[in-house]
Amino acid sequence: MADIIQLLPDHVANQIAAGEVVQRPASVVKELIENAVDAGAKEIKLIAKDSGKTLIQVVDNGAGMSATDARLSFERHATSKIRSADDLFRLGTKGFRGEALASIAAIAHVEMNTRRQGEEIGTRIRMEGGKIADQEVAVSPEGTSIAVKNLFFNIPARRNFLKSNQVELRHVIDEFQRVALAHPDIHFEMYHNGNDLFSLPASNYRQRVVNIFGSKTNEKLVPVEENTEVVKLSGFVYKPEHARKSRGEQFFFVNNRFIKSPYLHHAVVSAFEGLIKEQAHPGYFLYLDVDPATVDINIHPTKTEIKFDDEHMLYAILRSAIKHSLGQFNIAPVLDFDKDAALDTPYDYKDKPINVPTIEVDSDFNPFRDEEGISHSGPEKTGTEARSKYQGGRPSWQGSGRQDRQGDWESLYVGLGDKSGDSDGFSSVEIESDEVAGMEGKPAGKLFGERESEGPSFTTYQLHKKYIVTTIKSGMVVIDQHRAHQRVLYEQFLRQMTVKEGISQQLLFPIVLYYSASDMALLKELRETLEFIGFAIARLEGEEIEITGIPASVSESEVSMILEQLIADFKDEIPDSSFSQSDRLAKSLSKTLAVRTGELLNEASQEALVNNLFACKEPRVSPFNRPIYITITVEDLEKKFL
Repeated sequence: MADIIQLLPDHVANQIAAGEVVQRPASVVKELIENAVDAGAKEIKLIAKDSGKTLIQVVDNGAGMSATDARLSFERHATSKIRSADDLFRLGTKGFRGEALASIAAIAHVEMNTRRQGEEIGTRIRMEGGKIADQEVAVSPEGTSIAVKNLFFNIPARRNFLKSNQVELRHVIDEFQRVALAHPDIHFEMYHNGNDLFSLPASNYRQRVVNIFGSKTNEKLVPVEENTEVVKLSGFVYKPEHARKSRGEQFFFVNNRFIKSPYLHHAVVSAFEGLIKEQAHPGYFLYLDVDPATVDINIHPTKTEIKFDDEHMLYAILRSAIKHSLGQFNIAPVLDFDKDAALDTPYDYKDKPINVPTIEVDSDFNPFRDEEGISHSGPEKTGTEARSKYQGGRPSWQGSGRQDRQGDWESLYVGLGDKSGDSDGFSSVEIESDEVAGMEGKPAGKLFGERESEGPSFTTYQLHKKYIVTTIKSGMVVIDQHRAHQRVLYEQFLRQMTVKEGISQQLLFPIVLYYSASDMALLKELRETLEFIGFAIARLEGEEIEITGIPASVSESEVSMILEQLIADFKDEIPDSSFSQSDRLAKSLSKTLAVRTGELLNEASQEALVNNLFACKEPRVSPFNRPIYITITVEDLEKKFL
């Protein structure tokens, strides 16, 4: 029998390796920008077309490469970052495997222009499918420019698995932001389809965060700083009132490398315990500097997950530092044992005796002294008689004077118990009869009489603030109120977008909201569809969106939450891109605005929801294909009692 194990050809092995390194255009962006940072560049420019599917170009002014280095950079496991295996445990650079350019060149058309500092001419190399198509001497600026064109041109199956341009662009922007946040001392620029998306001058960490996520971010940030022997912690967290329902700006950097750590994320969330709602997510930008020998970053292909020697210590330090910062800046309530200087005894009073305070009462005070007379409800008295009750302007509360006053006050009630009063009293008021004349064929009855005993007093019942139970001829129906309202709203919004006649209620004061550049780009795409369902957008430019009208079914306080959820859903492509934009927008809005489990509905709301549900075209399933109701027949109930 012939041997069956054989070595793979180089081009196949390169494509397999490329599958580990390059998953989407954002993977190429990450590798190329990190190489530019490792080259010592102070200016890095990213140019993309069609979300990176057609072109990804990174231009830097770094060290550059010689002709030999440029050629070797496309070989597998060729790197300038490490020399021995021990260097893997003292990494101070971004890349170290030497597979990035080789993997990229295996699945795309690559052109490199590079020149070392101090040299007069540079080198140009063109790669196609992992093979060198051309190498020549060329005139180029100092640094390196790498253009990756037609990604996955020789692997169409991989290209078919890419998402829409909007989703792929979001991933490209994410990778760009992660590197830019880690290196505020480098000037970054990003262009997409000829549009300037980001221009980030060299600055400090706080200014870099503000430049990326908008000027309004500055007032949301609370600085965090802690220096220990284990870790040097710095960065910012969002104030609790700016926590969002969707995961927004959450960044961990370890030794200037972006990482994902659910364990450390839990430490941040626990620090906000009691300050934010249960389903809210805090935003943070946290930088951890640790000894490179205490971390292992080579456990994941994308190097976004790392292992720490002592995670428990980092957890405790991180949680404590954030709590301290929130308390220090009066964000969280703290116990203050500092002494208030205002409460100290002045030196002038140090040896003086303590005097017991006394209370003086003006015994001559009489609020009625200037009145000419005092009227009573009893027999009428003259001013002289009334004043005779007083002696020297002071009331006499002794002897017969007190009894006389009591008699005067008791005379207020004289005659109230006499039932033989005049005819103008309340006893003469007649109550109109509540009997009404009968209609044709119906006897006379009472206007506010009891309901007829033919059926129950109501037709719906809310169970556990989640289900609505209603009766039908064959039994009863149990309806999930959240899914039912989703279906009603979904068809309502879809109808409005189709006929382009959404009902809008104008606002007395416009709502102005602020978003980052990537979020504003998405809102510009959705603007026309949003206006069809009732949103009136007066201005959409820069970082601001001004809303002057909202749909009739939306309250003013829900606008910010709706748009944030809408942006998050479209970024994550929920539902899938195979649906039309109108359909996706209707589903996202219906999910956000539908009544939640736990909301108490009155009888009128319950009946309206049931009637609107069964007036829908598809009342059986929600917009996300989940069952809305179940039917329990009388026969099913009878079987339970057998």
